[in-house]
Amino acid sequence: MSKSFNDAERNYDTHDKELLAIIKAFEEWRIFLEGTLRPITVFTDHRNLEYWRKSRSFNRRHVRWRLYLADFNFEIHFRPGKQSGKPDALSRRADHADIPPEAEVMIPDKLFANIAKEEQDEPLQTRIKDEQKRDPSLDDIIEFLTVKQENAPPSIKKAYGDYQLDEGLLLFQDKILVPDNDNIKREILKLYHDSPLVGHPGQQQTLELVSRYYTWPGKKGWIKSYVESCDTCQRMRRAKAPVLPLKPLEVPPSPFHTISYDFITGFPKSKGMDAILVVINSFTKFGHFIPTSSKATAQDLAELFVTNVWKLHGLPVKTVSDRGTTFTGKFLRGLYKRLGIDPHFSSAYHPESDGQTERVNQFIEHFLCSYVKSDQMDWLHWLPLAEFAYNNAKHSATQKSPFQLLFGRNPVMNPSEARIDVPEADDMADRMTNKWKEAEAALRISKERMKGPDKPTPLSFTEGERVWLDGRNVNLKTKSPKLDHRRLGPFKVTRKLSELAYELELPETLKIHNVFYVGLLSKVFKDPGRPLIERPPPVTIKGEEEYMVEAILDNKRRGNKWLYLVKWEGYGPEDNSWEPEENLEHSKDIIKKYYRDRL
Repeated sequence: MSKSFNDAERNYDTHDKELLAIIKAFEEWRIFLEGTLRPITVFTDHRNLEYWRKSRSFNRRHVRWRLYLADFNFEIHFRPGKQSGKPDALSRRADHADIPPEAEVMIPDKLFANIAKEEQDEPLQTRIKDEQKRDPSLDDIIEFLTVKQENAPPSIKKAYGDYQLDEGLLLFQDKILVPDNDNIKREILKLYHDSPLVGHPGQQQTLELVSRYYTWPGKKGWIKSYVESCDTCQRMRRAKAPVLPLKPLEVPPSPFHTISYDFITGFPKSKGMDAILVVINSFTKFGHFIPTSSKATAQDLAELFVTNVWKLHGLPVKTVSDRGTTFTGKFLRGLYKRLGIDPHFSSAYHPESDGQTERVNQFIEHFLCSYVKSDQMDWLHWLPLAEFAYNNAKHSATQKSPFQLLFGRNPVMNPSEARIDVPEADDMADRMTNKWKEAEAALRISKERMKGPDKPTPLSFTEGERVWLDGRNVNLKTKSPKLDHRRLGPFKVTRKLSELAYELELPETLKIHNVFYVGLLSKVFKDPGRPLIERPPPVTIKGEEEYMVEAILDNKRRGNKWLYLVKWEGYGPEDNSWEPEENLEHSKDIIKKYYRDRL
């Protein structure tokens, strides 16, 4: 006999698929096999099935199967596949190939491009199970949990007390134990650091995200090295500048009692939008990022509040905003008065008292810089994912994610993370109350620590070393400085002039003085497993060397000629250059696309 798996059975791990084959065989030949006096011999090429009856750790599916198999007298014996020619041949029939139906696209692939690139033939957890069985350091633990658990001495039971098997997956303290496999560890970190669902968070936030579901020895060091050597993060984060002492407002008593908001402008126009209204709840730190127009009137902003904030969370008691005509116009003042809202504006010349939204603004710009295309026109598509990533990350003030404080749990990022054991309503209410008390205490401690940091020690670099250059004072040829790389390079240090000044080797397109203050330079971190993106060499087209054009960013007319601002493939914004049309003979399709996108 030969049968193919249905959709649900395709998701079983290897152990359960092999056991299911035995179940199907007994169902097919039940009239011949049930209640035999002599034991039936079952041959399998999956050795772990020999110990299945002895296991003391199993799930509900295994319980059902045990009850069914109790009517049969049988023994399982291991026999390698090469000695079982006929069954092995049947398992390889083309019409039984384990190929799922083609998925129907519901959401544009570009929103999940960074995730799609990492898809593998097998689900991540299936590969982790297989690698756990291959990891010799885990052999004793798996054997203890599957065979020797009852007869083991107390010392062994205590040593392995935090381990358990869940459908063949080895857990440590209810988290998946990642085997000693660098590729799997990198894939996990790509999901919880590189993915647009998280938005390239820092070391601590990446550690917290990974630790929700996975653990392994040396995890913290792995994450530190991975984040430090991330090419995108190094380009997007600026060297830390001196911070003014903060003057925090009082701790609010509950979620959405107090909100702060700000208005970010300067984005390239996309679907009529070129600005973002940022609204932050001061208690949970939950945020809403609302696209709008820089020409929005006071009435428009009020409508955005009603549509995106008030309908979800009710009326805030207090609002906090920097003084400015956009937010303090007559219409909004009249609206606040009519609705009974007491506006608390930052003191004149002291905008740091509302530093909360300023930090969120930096996060938004960092996130969008990490994922937008070179023409920067698709920032609007990434904004919902930026909001999700911000609310999913642990906040330094509350030590919990905004999503968790508002809803009592962290969001599910993929189906394998979904919990089956849902807490009852009373337990959830008690848990939420405790979380709010913890958050309030953490906020008070955080506000007491809001003071200026100690003066940092300047970095030192050697000649020949490659460094990042802070791009804040460099006029790059791009549409929106807000979506530019924060750091340029890396560039080679050609000479150390003093402890505070260095000379760099710059590209010819960057027409600026090549001596820089040390405070504008940053170390380049490398990971052998993830080399930095190198600039590609030119390609030969019709006997001539040419560099590949990634996108056209702008155009202008000079005399009788059209010039195009070119973003070169594999190069940073510091290498963007104006080129005459005749130099772009082999890039006519890209020029046509540029004009189509402008319509």
